[in-house]
Amino acid sequence: MNTLLKLLLTAIAVVVLAKILPGVAVEGYVSAIIVAIVIALLRFIVKPILVVLTLPITIITLGLFLLIINAIIILMADWFVSGFAVSNIWWALLFSLLLSFLQSVLFSFLDKKK
Repeated sequence: MNTLLKLLLTAIAVVVLAKILPGVAVEGYVSAIIVAIVIALLRFIVKPILVVLTLPITIITLGLFLLIINAIIILMADWFVSGFAVSNIWWALLFSLLLSFLQSVLFSFLDKKK
């Protein structure tokens, strides 16, 4: 149940960010839910592989390259979901930063309810 609530909160965050950021678009609420599921799956499956493959550059940049990996995850979600569009990597980077911030705020409220 907690996972479903987190997916719905992420979908809400995706819709809000798509309304705010001009370089990001989502067609509807169903597309936002699909985007939330795809991002969760990509973060679970692809992100660890990318982190291991780019470990030297991540160490050299003191972890800042992880922001680029998050942007790549967003661009991959753009590629997989037809109702979601991100214009370039800079919008993906800003979207991923704001999405992470919104998720931490929303999930903290969810954890306080327990």
